Amino acid sequence: MTNAVYAPRLAIALFAALAVAACSKVENPEVSAADPGHASGEHGSSSSAGLPDGRIAQGEQLASAKGAATGQSCVDCHGAEGNAPIDDTYPKLGGQYGDYIAHALQQYRAGERVHVLMSPQAAALSDQDISDLAAYFGSRTTQLRDLHGVE
Repeated sequence: MTNAVYAPRLAIALFAALAVAACSKVENPEVSAADPGHASGEHGSSSSAGLPDGRIAQGEQLASAKGAATGQSCVDCHGAEGNAPIDDTYPKLGGQYGDYIAHALQQYRAGERVHVLMSPQAAALSDQDISDLAAYFGSRTTQLRDLHGVE
């Protein structure tokens, strides 16, 4: 076979390896000793979004609170614990990585990501609100699946 045949396969393998490396948790003993919450791997204990630590109980309250912008709560659209969206195009949030949720909410709030309902809902959220929601939904049982074993 020629190199042209192998190039797409190599690109896919390289991309997959980079994705796995980016998602893999590598413990740093210096960080773990300084921040025991980081070592535990608990949702909301550390954020790449530059947010304060998330509080699951406060996030649960926020998830059920009606937003002034739309009159809806998170669970009204995404379902109980974020696992039963009312529309197939709405994502399941339960068990999602907290940092993913936090970054998405920050982007909606900043207008970098736009959705007719989410943009106004996120506009009023503080950094602590975003962190709390991310911690709550990240702590729920997931119905998400990864691609391990999928051929």
